[in-house]
Amino acid sequence: MSPRMQRALTWSVLTSSSLVMLGVFVQVYLIAVYIVGGDGDVLDAHKGIGGIVHILEVLAFLTGLGAYWKKWGEVGLVFALAAVGTLQMGLISASGDWVRGLHGLLALVVLILAHAVVQHAVRALGLGRHGSTGTP
Repeated sequence: MSPRMQRALTWSVLTSSSLVMLGVFVQVYLIAVYIVGGDGDVLDAHKGIGGIVHILEVLAFLTGLGAYWKKWGEVGLVFALAAVGTLQMGLISASGDWVRGLHGLLALVVLILAHAVVQHAVRALGLGRHGSTGTP
């Protein structure tokens, strides 16, 4: 794959992972509004944005495969984002309140993973303060 294509895919990883972070913040806000008395529309918005965030997590992984091909540590990081995001979504429909409660906890893990993916993409693109640490 050409360096130009790898760079474009790395930009996609950066963009989709950044949007995951933004989406998690919006979802936390919406669920807080719902908990303190918001109506069903707020919960519907929370769920709808959750679906979009999950698509972005998977997009980050798929474009990360191309951007970081044969760099399995980097691929593993974007895979972890998609995998934990999928698990996090699935837990909301699990049986038992204690298990469903992990849905909210794993949202924090998704946020942390998305931040790590963003930071890696920033370094790979040479956008950080110290320049590039490698060619994507």
